[in-house]
Amino acid sequence: MENSRVTSTDEGKASEKQHKSMLLCFFDQKGIDHKEFVPPGQIVNAAFYVEILKGLWENVRRKQPDQWWNNTWLLHHENAPAHAALLIRQFLTDNNMTVVPHPPHLPNLAPSDFFLFPKLKVKLKGRRFQMLDEIQAQSQAVLNTLRENDFQE
Repeated sequence: MENSRVTSTDEGKASEKQHKSMLLCFFDQKGIDHKEFVPPGQIVNAAFYVEILKGLWENVRRKQPDQWWNNTWLLHHENAPAHAALLIRQFLTDNNMTVVPHPPHLPNLAPSDFFLFPKLKVKLKGRRFQMLDEIQAQSQAVLNTLRENDFQE
């Protein structure tokens, strides 16, 4: 999701380190339903992703009970291997989660890339962070400032 360059000195030489953090973020026209940073070194496999989906499903149940009860909430995720795994398909089926198919010929088409992350980047532009925790905290703070009308533009 977010890259940040950290400048440090090592024996008088300036060097740059890149810190990367992956954010899994689920949202709709009302706002963010669930967001979670992937721990450093964690591989997003089916076992990890199903735990993310459990958190998402619980948040939808709590934040949008009408859609949860009526089963009118839809999930759109990419065609990543973890998303297509049997464990994930079984979880989605067991919980009656309807998935909007992702176009196979457009693997990099993700609504977050065109809508959500540009808003985040604008707010964080020009900032430098020393630690990964700072990147994540500031990203969370920016996402928490978004209101329902921001998701309807």
